[in-house]
Amino acid sequence: MRNFDYGNIKQELFTPDIVKLLSAIHEYKGKQELFIEAQPKILKAMLEIAKIQSTGASNRIEGIYTSETRLTELVKEKAEPRNRNEQEIAGYREVLNTIHESYEYIVPRSNVILQLHRDLYAYHPSSMGGRYKSADNLIEEVDSLGQRRIRFQPLPAYATPEAMDNLCDTFLKSLEEDKMDPLLSISMFILDFLCIHPFSDGNGRMSRLLTLLLLYREGYIVGKYISFEMIIEKTKEAYYDALAQSSQGWHEGKNRYEPFVKYYLGIVLNVYKEFESRVAYLRTKGVTKADRIRNIFAGRIGKISKAELAVLCPDISVTTIEKALADLLKADYILKVGAGRTTAYIRNHEE
Repeated sequence: MRNFDYGNIKQELFTPDIVKLLSAIHEYKGKQELFIEAQPKILKAMLEIAKIQSTGASNRIEGIYTSETRLTELVKEKAEPRNRNEQEIAGYREVLNTIHESYEYIVPRSNVILQLHRDLYAYHPSSMGGRYKSADNLIEEVDSLGQRRIRFQPLPAYATPEAMDNLCDTFLKSLEEDKMDPLLSISMFILDFLCIHPFSDGNGRMSRLLTLLLLYREGYIVGKYISFEMIIEKTKEAYYDALAQSSQGWHEGKNRYEPFVKYYLGIVLNVYKEFESRVAYLRTKGVTKADRIRNIFAGRIGKISKAELAVLCPDISVTTIEKALADLLKADYILKVGAGRTTAYIRNHEE
């Protein structure tokens, strides 16, 4: 049986990069409440946008898609799921809402994780929800030629219940002993969860939901306002690479946590940086909404779409954004690129 140990910081995690990441995240956490108190109404709008982005991104990573319109309707509970993909999206929404609203009361024990997995499949006709795998599973990858290869062999089904009990008990004990930075133990816990791969389906999505739960419980609640899952989606190749590196030798207890921990901490820091940047836009005083749109282009390299502007400025209506874009185009301050759904805008650096 694979043993877990989160009580002592492993020497491999004392790297300059990881220490710098931890220090930076702690600094951002210290300013977190100031950010959150800045604009309660605007932050509420950011929260709603982040829910949509998180639900869409986490499911897309697993190949589960729907249109942006349907995604928004499902997350806002303005529509019922029409097919299997939308059933799984609706289930993710339910668990995400539970975590957002009740994380203080959700202790990450194995029976609780089973309940969250059950709710992930609340709209799904199968009976797999809330049950550990009944057959051994494989983590495979498919190359460009369609050929499959085994990337990792998780724990066998018979060993999964005991492993999950040990994983959760060891993690909770480490938090009580307070010998190691929770950011490190959370990252290690998620890596071990993924290596156990306890469910027949939904392991990746559960790992991201558990990440939010564990971070929130330790006071890192910025994932409510900036989608943690979306940043993972954007760095998906790096995510799989770090997972592959850190899972080598896992069964023998000889794996290196450092690649995965470093990646995960980098994601947390990215979320905080994006949050600070977003709040900085929103807190600008004495600046018109049109000037705020202009300032985004002034500090941005590369193209940006109307939808992205709406996310950056949730308090500005689409009509106002469209008028600001039209005025900036007329003044030759920005240029329009693409057409139709790919329409975007870039700063005219020759202006």
